[in-house]
Amino acid sequence: MPTVSTDNTSPVNKMDKPSCPASSSNAAPSLQGGRGESLCVDGACSGNPGPMEYRGVHMPSGKEVFRVGPMLGTNNIAEFLAIVHGMALMQKKGLSMPIYSDSVSGQAWVRNKKAKTTLALNPDTAEVLDLVKRAEKWLRENTFRVPILKWNTEEWGEIPADFGRK
Repeated sequence: MPTVSTDNTSPVNKMDKPSCPASSSNAAPSLQGGRGESLCVDGACSGNPGPMEYRGVHMPSGKEVFRVGPMLGTNNIAEFLAIVHGMALMQKKGLSMPIYSDSVSGQAWVRNKKAKTTLALNPDTAEVLDLVKRAEKWLRENTFRVPILKWNTEEWGEIPADFGRK
C-alpha cells in the first residue's frame, strides 16, 4: 500500500491565489526568487517496472506539498501522475501557478489526456494502473489548466522535487 502524504501546513494549503509573473530571464525558479511561485514535480523509479514514487515541491519555499508511493510502476507513470496530482490539488485549493516537470513523456501524456504506458495489468500493478485510469478520467472531465513547463535541467540543475537517485 503506497503512502500518500499532503502537508496541511504547506504553502499550497495556506496561500491565497498567487501571482505568476512571467520572466524572459534564463534564471531558474529558485529559493532565491526567479519566476514567482510554482510547483515542481518529479517521479522516481528503481527498475522498469520497479518501486516508484512521486512528489511536488512548492517554490520558492522548497516545501514538499505532496508525496505518493512507493508502489510498483514506471518512471513515466510517476512523472505523469505527479503532474496530474499537482493540477488536481491546485484546482481543489483554488490556486493557479505553473507546474515544472523535467519529463517530456509525462507532459505529453497530460497534453494527450492519455498515459501511453505498456505496463501489464497484474495483481502487483493494479494499484498504480488504477491511479493512471483515475488521472486520465480527471483530465477528461476537468477543464482546469495551468502552464506545464519543461524544467531546464542543463541550465538550472536538478528540479527541486528530484529524489536524488541518479
